[in-house]
Amino acid sequence: MPLLFEIVSLVILTAILIADLLIIFKRPHIPSMREASLWVGFYALLAILFGLSILAIGDAEHAGQFYAGWLTEYSLSLDNLFVFVIIMTRFAVPKKYQQEVLMVGIIMALILRGIFIVLGAALIENFSWIFYIFGAFLVYTAWHQAFRSHEDEEETENKLIGFLRKRITISPEFDGARIRTVHNGQKMFTPMIVVFVTIAITDVIFAFDSIPAIFGITTSPFIVFAANIFALMGLRQLYFLLGGLLEKLEYLKYGIAFILAFIGVKLVLHAMHVNELPFINGGEHIEWAPEISTVTSLLVIVAAMTVSIVTSLLKVKREAKVTGERLHLGAAEPEDSSQ
Repeated sequence: MPLLFEIVSLVILTAILIADLLIIFKRPHIPSMREASLWVGFYALLAILFGLSILAIGDAEHAGQFYAGWLTEYSLSLDNLFVFVIIMTRFAVPKKYQQEVLMVGIIMALILRGIFIVLGAALIENFSWIFYIFGAFLVYTAWHQAFRSHEDEEETENKLIGFLRKRITISPEFDGARIRTVHNGQKMFTPMIVVFVTIAITDVIFAFDSIPAIFGITTSPFIVFAANIFALMGLRQLYFLLGGLLEKLEYLKYGIAFILAFIGVKLVLHAMHVNELPFINGGEHIEWAPEISTVTSLLVIVAAMTVSIVTSLLKVKREAKVTGERLHLGAAEPEDSSQ
């Protein structure tokens, strides 16, 4: 890709993302369903057009890598958003302050992913065996993703809250989006500090997951960073658009886990193909190790996300139908008994 195209693209994309976040300060509000839908659709269309520009300026391989990377990072961002929903609910963050919390979470995610992209690119450039570690880490993450429970997450959060309360004084109520307030004449932190710390830790964890995942699709730092920016674009609006629906996408985590496991295996196969470790195959490349193409990766990612979302929605519809039938039968019982 031409260096000028990469620089101009990243500058413009970062500016768009920052402008979207700064809207919160100028016009804080809860977006309507129509507004949120339009913004999410706009950013998705922008990503599609960006991929086509890569196709026009570069080639089909790089365009495919961008689309696969964007969809992978978007799926992980959905999972990240789901955790944001849990945190907001867990700490009872007032609705009118949630946009500011989301903004902080997205900015932290962008900064952390930027740092890890630079580190990841440097490691890959100098140590080809790092693909073994990335691959093994993603397979482990996939297992954890599929079998984690809300009880495990709540236990971790309770430990964090206990740790913070032992070291700082926290007021019983929020004071807007402030992290410091005066309560009964004493300066102390608000519960918002716990929310921000929890989100920061979550962002670090997801940055650890997302960067090895996308490096399993492309080793181009430009495409990696562009895909991450597009994955974070519209995340704030998506939060309000989906609302409680995220909690109902029960099988989403299995789709994400499958994607992570698939990319983990792909990384290990690539590591075998470019192997230089002396204790594996005498330090020689393992030629029979297959290389999974970008097109195959893209198809697998789309299929995994589609199946997990559709099956989740079908289950929600089925459960709603069963609930409706039970309510109907319950309403009919008094009439039947009177006869």
